[in-house]
Amino acid sequence: MSLEKLVEAFAQHSAAQTDAIWRGDAKTGNKHAKKVNAAFDKLCAYGNPGRDALAALFMHPRMDVRVKAAAFLLRHGTEEAKTVLKDAAQGEGLVSFAASEALKRWEEGTWSLDPG
Repeated sequence: MSLEKLVEAFAQHSAAQTDAIWRGDAKTGNKHAKKVNAAFDKLCAYGNPGRDALAALFMHPRMDVRVKAAAFLLRHGTEEAKTVLKDAAQGEGLVSFAASEALKRWEEGTWSLDPG
């Protein structure tokens, strides 16, 4: 699968996961979460070019997709990812909370989404 298709899958399943959570459908949300993780793992198999491709989602129209990509890329693109997360954390709701939690885990040194 191409980098572009993997990034597209990451975005699609991130959005679908959020939508399922809003509907109260945890089972479907978990299925999409697994697909997000699988897409990320495949992107990481490409090394830094895969991570760089995922960074394109920092400009995605949906904040939840931007936040998910930024949370996963904190180690690789720290400053850019932190900017996306700080911007999102200014709002209210679940996505803003997730952004602030990702930043908190990063600052605490307990973040571990992409150990490298």
